[in-house]
Amino acid sequence: MDYLALYVTLKLALVTTVFLMVIAAPIAYVLAYYRFPGKSFLEALIYLPMALPPTVIGFYLIIIMGPKGWVGGIWEKLTGGSLLFTFLGITIASIIYSIPFAVQPMKAAFQKIDRRLLDAAYVLGLSKKAVFLRVIIPNSLGGMAAAAILVFLHSIGAFGVLLMVGGSIPGETKVASIAIYEAVEMMNYRAAGMIALSFIPISYAFLLVINKLNKESSI
Repeated sequence: MDYLALYVTLKLALVTTVFLMVIAAPIAYVLAYYRFPGKSFLEALIYLPMALPPTVIGFYLIIIMGPKGWVGGIWEKLTGGSLLFTFLGITIASIIYSIPFAVQPMKAAFQKIDRRLLDAAYVLGLSKKAVFLRVIIPNSLGGMAAAAILVFLHSIGAFGVLLMVGGSIPGETKVASIAIYEAVEMMNYRAAGMIALSFIPISYAFLLVINKLNKESSI
């Protein structure tokens, strides 16, 4: 079994999940409670990775993150290195690819909060930031946990976008899904089966947690 690929996969999924939990919460808050011109266009843009094929996302990330792209060009001037074919590069790709799976459940959880609870907090003099941190977040932990699990599962299953942006560098960008693909190409079905089998208990356990969270939120 390619333990190094599993390590890179879990590391990538963990970093992606932690980062998205931080940035997706305020985005979901704005989408849930604010009205402003162009909101529907912004929301559609955030959810766009759910509708696009991973190879399309990967292609445009190569253009943007490559040496001639505006992100990749700035990065190369600052560091002298490339974003492509690095762990940082696939992390950025994973975050963009998974952001809808963080924002959507959080937004739904925020919208379920009783507006009277928020109004009472404002009457008591709490600022919007305080209401977000002390009222909305504590009352949305189930939705946020579900979002974290969905992001983690989506990240460990990513393939096309990571292959295009990161290639297959052992210990750096070669994740488990790529290792399975390469093993099948070499007709090493035993190695592919062992890696694939390791995903089943992890994914199944997380799905059980999501089902339990959904049942508790519906009570």
